Amino acid sequence: MIQVMQRPNSRSAQPTSRPPRSNAARPEPEQGPRPRPRSQSLATGQRSLGDPAVHYSLWPPLINGCPRTSTDAVAYPLEVDYAYDRVPADLFGRPAAHGLERWAPLLPPLAAPGLGEGNTPLVRLPDGVYIKDESRNPTWSHKDRLNRVAVSAAKASGARGVVVASSGNHGAAAAAYAARAGLPCVVIASPSAPPAVASFVRAYGALVVTGPYESWKPLTRRIVEEFGYQPVSSLTTTAHTGHPFGTEGYKTIAYEIFLDLGETPEAVYVPTGYGELLFGVWKGFHELTLLGLADRTPRLYACEPAATGALTTAIRTGRPAAQVPVGPTEAYGISCPVGGYRGVVAVRESRGAALTVTDEQMAAARDELAGQGMWVELSSAAGLAGLRARREDPARPGDASGPVVCVTTSSGFKDSATATRGHPTVPADWDTVAAALRGLLG
Repeated sequence: MIQVMQRPNSRSAQPTSRPPRSNAARPEPEQGPRPRPRSQSLATGQRSLGDPAVHYSLWPPLINGCPRTSTDAVAYPLEVDYAYDRVPADLFGRPAAHGLERWAPLLPPLAAPGLGEGNTPLVRLPDGVYIKDESRNPTWSHKDRLNRVAVSAAKASGARGVVVASSGNHGAAAAAYAARAGLPCVVIASPSAPPAVASFVRAYGALVVTGPYESWKPLTRRIVEEFGYQPVSSLTTTAHTGHPFGTEGYKTIAYEIFLDLGETPEAVYVPTGYGELLFGVWKGFHELTLLGLADRTPRLYACEPAATGALTTAIRTGRPAAQVPVGPTEAYGISCPVGGYRGVVAVRESRGAALTVTDEQMAAARDELAGQGMWVELSSAAGLAGLRARREDPARPGDASGPVVCVTTSSGFKDSATATRGHPTVPADWDTVAAALRGLLG
């Protein structure tokens, strides 16, 4: 059984970078009745990533980013603080189980029921690379972890429903967890959303609204303001902030990787759009160091489509976030015109890097995974594509001898187009079937 070896003196993690505070006037958040859901959660409040010295109470969730440190140029997200000195000593020695309840002390209050999310497998490829396969979640993607937490926050806050702007995994997961929590859900999506995703959303009873990307956030905001829904996606335009509680669900990926490997991996490669998953994985490993279970965090590599690269641009130019034009790409799930400061923090604090990969590189990685029995959508293969591209680049140093993990985020059923790899369909006459079988045998 793994035991906590030491306790930090502080009650929360303190990111090292503290950008100057803005002089711009910002309204204070509205303070409604503070709910007190019964929970094992040790969450104590919210803190600005723009200035870690700026703290807020835990309720209500600050869905517009930090009102004190954000400026007209960039919106800074919030993270959740915890009483780390009160974490049960046996938390990481408890039996593995589906459902985020296992990690309740290190999550915001889980006020809504779950669907058995998490505890996804770590699959070893022939060359020793590990795949953390998030397609095994209830709605076939990593977004289930985020929505279990974010929808719980909506339930605990007394929201009348949830609204999400997404053409993919986020919309499907939000619809499922809203249905589970007994809340209505609105999903704002592109008319070209993949058929499987649209089927998911409608089956769960969500209202689907379609429109161009530029209409998503204004429409989301109006639904929030006029109907009392809580957003589980971002409302900000200058940089992505997202729901301050939702990203905490992604930490559990790091916990599971650490327990399955029995050590900290050397590096983790993560498909990256807005950077929420990337940050959550980093924070999970960082918390393991705070609890005395690990002595370091792995290097994190953000893997973005070459057609976008908002995080890559921000890091290259030294900005907290960047907006970029979006070129043509089939990796719709991580094709984002704006980045967020969470991704910058994760790359910087882990001493990692931001990489871009082409559709062709992602397709090759997707086909490699299919050859090992794992079918993922194109965006989901970006992590493995980034690892393969980095190892093939003679100008980049290789990883050290420790284990390397690539996160895959979603099932191939979610893709806008099915995989092209494989054998053609043949008619059911014996001569044709026999010829095909002889071809398989070489």
